[in-house]
Amino acid sequence: MKNTLILFIIFMTSTTATFAQISDRELVENTLTNYMEGGKNNDFTTLKKAFHNTATMKFIGDQYTEVNALEFFEEKMIKGTVIDRTNRIHDISISGNAASARLELEYPTFTYIDYMSLLKIEGEWKIVSKIFSKREKEN
Repeated sequence: MKNTLILFIIFMTSTTATFAQISDRELVENTLTNYMEGGKNNDFTTLKKAFHNTATMKFIGDQYTEVNALEFFEEKMIKGTVIDRTNRIHDISISGNAASARLELEYPTFTYIDYMSLLKIEGEWKIVSKIFSKREKEN
């Protein structure tokens, strides 16, 4: 009886510890939410939590452009304004300490499709690279 009680206590303790841990998927979702909500609310402090300080952003405008993501956002954000858009995580793929995600940021007349590369650095998921494309809505 004593052995059964001890095994039960060990099982309950290990089960509770397992359930208390946040999964990598949830941690990646939290990082992506910081990016999306920080951008939507022009809140650089929140957005900054999502990125590694050397993260790059690459895109095609008039030509191929590659910038430091944090410097770009800090320069472009207009404090106190909220952007009219809907944020959606389309998919997440995780393999060890690397992850990728596809996001859709839907504005009234167009949608940005973001592809994020993330790494788990010192226990935290950070965006290290972003590429994106803009899709105009059909009238």
